[in-house]
Amino acid sequence: MSSLLSCKTCVDNSEEQMLLIEERPDLIHSLDPRRCCSSKQDGLANSNCRKEERECQAPHESLDYLPSHSRVYKKWLQEKTYRTDWDRWMLMGLIGIGVGMLGFLTHQIIDYLIKLKWELVKNYLQNGNFHMTWICILGSGLAMIVVSSGLVVFFCPAGAPYGLPEVIGFLNGASIQHIFNVKTFLGTFVSCVLAVASGLFCGPEGPMIHLGAIIGCGLSQFKSDTLGIQLPFFTRFWNSADKRNFITAGAGAGIASVFRAPVGGLLFTLEEVASFWDIRLAWQTFFCCLMAAFTTDLLSSSLSGFVYRGHFGFFKAEKRILFWVKNLLDMSVLAFVPTIFLGILGGLFGALFVSLNIKINKLRERFFSSIKKTSLRKTSKLLESVLVLGCTITVTVYLPYFFSCTPVMNLRTLQLKNSSEIISPFEREISEYSCPSGTAWIGPDGVKYSNQTFNEAAALLAENGKRGIMYLFRRGTHEEFGYTSLITALAFYFFLSCWTAGSAVASGLVIPMLYTGALYGRIVGLILVSIFGVQTNEQGAWIDPGLFAAVGAASFFSGVSRLTISLTVIMVEITNDVQSLLLVMLAVMVAKMIGDWFNMSLYSSLLKLKGIPYLDSEPLASHKKNRLNLELFFARDVMEPCVRVLHLRENIASLAQLIASTSHGGFPVVYKPKPDQVEVFLGTITRLELCMLLQHEAIFETETNHDSLSCCPLLLYQKITVEKLPDPPQMTMLLNCYSTDPQYQQLFINLEPYINKSAVSVQAHFSLQRTYIIFRTLGLRHLTVVDLQNRVVGIITRKDLMSFQLEERLARQLASQKRDSDEQPLD
Repeated sequence: MSSLLSCKTCVDNSEEQMLLIEERPDLIHSLDPRRCCSSKQDGLANSNCRKEERECQAPHESLDYLPSHSRVYKKWLQEKTYRTDWDRWMLMGLIGIGVGMLGFLTHQIIDYLIKLKWELVKNYLQNGNFHMTWICILGSGLAMIVVSSGLVVFFCPAGAPYGLPEVIGFLNGASIQHIFNVKTFLGTFVSCVLAVASGLFCGPEGPMIHLGAIIGCGLSQFKSDTLGIQLPFFTRFWNSADKRNFITAGAGAGIASVFRAPVGGLLFTLEEVASFWDIRLAWQTFFCCLMAAFTTDLLSSSLSGFVYRGHFGFFKAEKRILFWVKNLLDMSVLAFVPTIFLGILGGLFGALFVSLNIKINKLRERFFSSIKKTSLRKTSKLLESVLVLGCTITVTVYLPYFFSCTPVMNLRTLQLKNSSEIISPFEREISEYSCPSGTAWIGPDGVKYSNQTFNEAAALLAENGKRGIMYLFRRGTHEEFGYTSLITALAFYFFLSCWTAGSAVASGLVIPMLYTGALYGRIVGLILVSIFGVQTNEQGAWIDPGLFAAVGAASFFSGVSRLTISLTVIMVEITNDVQSLLLVMLAVMVAKMIGDWFNMSLYSSLLKLKGIPYLDSEPLASHKKNRLNLELFFARDVMEPCVRVLHLRENIASLAQLIASTSHGGFPVVYKPKPDQVEVFLGTITRLELCMLLQHEAIFETETNHDSLSCCPLLLYQKITVEKLPDPPQMTMLLNCYSTDPQYQQLFINLEPYINKSAVSVQAHFSLQRTYIIFRTLGLRHLTVVDLQNRVVGIITRKDLMSFQLEERLARQLASQKRDSDEQPLD
């Protein structure tokens, strides 16, 4: 039978004093949980704010990282012969190869569609017919964006784009429905390539991380509920811990493939994605990232535009390195001064970008939630994507009209003597726009010259983001872009990319972050050139706008994402510029510190906005704008004191009524060591396990044979370990039958073989800070709180440790302490 424990009163804590840490100034509107609502709002507004957070997080359940350590689990382990990890390494390699092939396919399709789109308007551009150019580009873009957004809104199960925040939340222990669904995979892939190719200011990096995680999940589990497939391969990996490890490796492989940066992919998962990490997982993820980058490079070496170009297996630097910097520059200690300035700009612009994007997403969510009709709401999301594309295409087509043609500077330094071809930074493509075709001639010195011109705004806005970043990073082109084109591109690109992020398409923000930072970095470099001139001597060669464009790109990336270690390695891998390593390190450190002064990273802010219960590595709680030291609080201060407990032997009817009347995800199990002793904590059992047990009447027993616990057959571990109920309506009918049918009031079930006897518990007076660390580090779903006699007095779940929940409960505790101290009589 279940029993309801009474709520325990806390012991006197009057001797405790709170250690308060001064809060930092709120210069930019922050999404930090400790400042969920504005300080100007009253207590009611704060209560409403926390109520919204609580409702937003309500649909999300938690996951245990480790499997239930029950008797049937140990029996299942004994049947598995001990083996080396060859199958795990093989799966890691297969995941890497799969993600690498997908990354190659993504790049090829995007490049092909962009080239095809601009080929349609080539003649219109040369004739200066901007209206027909706009109509054709917009028409092709609309066809792509309607399919792209339509797949996300109407085809994907969630009806909204999934991405990196959801992957981070899942790996942290939050259960998110449909995130690794086959339909989600197909919809995300097609939506991503079409969104990038349509002309939106976005990139494929975020969706590629998600797609890599899906491949890691699918290949390791060999089963799909959507397709109805469950292959009997690698069944020993059908547990939460191994599943998350393969998903972590797949996410890292996504970065490795899209950036050709295997080490950066590994460090990215360590720094941003994974919440559980060990050295074995690091080695396996490293191997997975290696296979992903190798596969992408191998296919790209000979295939371009799906046409075999030869040289299979020959890795050319300009193909393999995403933004290859050919001319490395000698550094000077003076370069650290503008680098610090760029770091400050990166932190300020990054914090502004995060704040603006979250405000736009909140406004977007508020507008769509006000539309009650589902079909109309989904159509409105699609129309918003169309509106964003229309504004973007209008800017990219018509803005270059106001810029004249500019000669290509320093062309001679990019040519080879006695060469039959001109090695020009700008091919006859979009960047020349409506400029006349250049002519070439051979000078007296035997070198080819050209009077080629290009349109600065077209090169910065009309070209795809990857090509534009290559232009900005290029060295030796000091005055190729002027202030007007750079500032104009920065303003439009910053706002439009901020608006695009969060719309109903699968898109990434890495390319926009690099591009935006490269633009203002180039502006700073151009200012230095204007002051000191073009330096040709060795000591002044570092004054190059291309160098500071790369440093600015890293600073803005860090200002938005707050990445440091992985970002530094990624920047070196995608540019091959080891000379600027110290500058990049300094810029990202300064940008992160400045950004953290104002708000959280974009990914953390999106986790909070989407209501995903994510536990940070360090708990954050404040009271009256002052940080609270959780070492001065106890586990009992935040626990849920009213707990439903179960016994080793439970009545079927009572158990069915308990499951039907509550929504708890798990229950502590208690027993009496001796008849004359109190009930003490033994372990836990989850709601899902109880439901699976109730579906097998063969294990039910009568009251007469309760002493012979071994007479009933044991269910196999595989039968009770499922991720979700196979048939929820049938389970509801079954629970109703058990609750109402009198025969089940005489039947019982022995829970002892299925209890997790290694469930973690802490005593009520245990430090709250250390409670949080234990909960997050072990990846727990439930943490039972016991007293000195090991009796259950409460339970702690993930949502009890969220910042707003901690603040609410600790505020009541502080108020209670203050009342107690005021009521004490004076001596």
